[in-house]
Amino acid sequence: MKITAIRLTRMSLPLDPPFRAAWDPTPRTSFAATLVEVETDDGVTGVGSGDTMDGFEAFEHLFLGTDPLQILNQVRRIETINFHGGRYWPLEAALWDIIGQVAGLPVSILFGGARDRLAAYASSGELKSPEARAEAALAARELGFRAMKIRIARDHLDEGIAAVRATREAVGPDFDLMVDLNQMWRMSGDIEAALPLARVQRVAVELNELGVLWLEEPLPQVDISGAKRVRAETGIQIAGGEMVRSLPELNALIEADAFDIYQPDVALAVGMYRARQVAESANLRHRSFTPHTWSNGLGLLANLHVAAGVDAGPYLEFPFDPPGWTPERRDFFMTPLTIDASGDLVVPTRPGLGAEIDRDAVARYAV
Repeated sequence: MKITAIRLTRMSLPLDPPFRAAWDPTPRTSFAATLVEVETDDGVTGVGSGDTMDGFEAFEHLFLGTDPLQILNQVRRIETINFHGGRYWPLEAALWDIIGQVAGLPVSILFGGARDRLAAYASSGELKSPEARAEAALAARELGFRAMKIRIARDHLDEGIAAVRATREAVGPDFDLMVDLNQMWRMSGDIEAALPLARVQRVAVELNELGVLWLEEPLPQVDISGAKRVRAETGIQIAGGEMVRSLPELNALIEADAFDIYQPDVALAVGMYRARQVAESANLRHRSFTPHTWSNGLGLLANLHVAAGVDAGPYLEFPFDPPGWTPERRDFFMTPLTIDASGDLVVPTRPGLGAEIDRDAVARYAV
């Protein structure tokens, strides 16, 4: 089998009202996505998405005529490009989609087949008042969610902690809460200083008293000793690694025992094959793997297959923060992924990734 064509369809969904992400000072008035389709001479086509794939056309020739089933060689090719330029991991997802179709199996089975579903947590994206965030958590619980992640901005700490406190009072002790400080990486142009360790420690103490399950990315990536100190002195679990660019960097974090939960996104960080290696290394050290999934439905689906295959947990991130961020907005070019009544995200049983692409939406929003 050989790759005969790689088609990229770039799309843009207008957002009205705009979405104001806590980690990005610029409100989103549109949401961009790129659909990657890999065609083969056997008539099998795989799909992937998650990153914009900007600039990929210059490297397309490296993959044409190669065997999509030789996945390690394909991963190595993507890694050589990743060193110099963009993160082209949606291509790997499309290749796994092909492999699953050829094998007649869901990709999760190829990754270990440990689970057929994972409990999802509602991952919020906007900064909301304490009252509004508490109401959102209650609404999420009514839909079946058993946990929510609340983002706190480093320049609105008091308001963020108040939102966590109000949410805890509203949902009680039997609903898990996580908190994300988003300090491990930055949006383009963000040059403001990170919170100092002493301030993060005080925040961690307050959050631990509120029963927060984990504190995510409390410090920059280089401050491994600081992350370990926060955990040791406050007792709260630390999560991180969602955008770390390479397997060696993640292995170094694991060897240093930097975190309790490792979160590399298969669409935005190190890809599916390497994320499985991260998960196995973390599990051998009695640490957890649960990937970041904030891209679109196909990116979420790729993360779900890996996470279900390797028995990730305790939850899988499910971007959800209505009315600004809904499954319909996130997955606008495919059948939206939703949780079941128990709060689980079920792995599709169709061979490959199991995505259902809405071709009319792809044509409508193509740019």
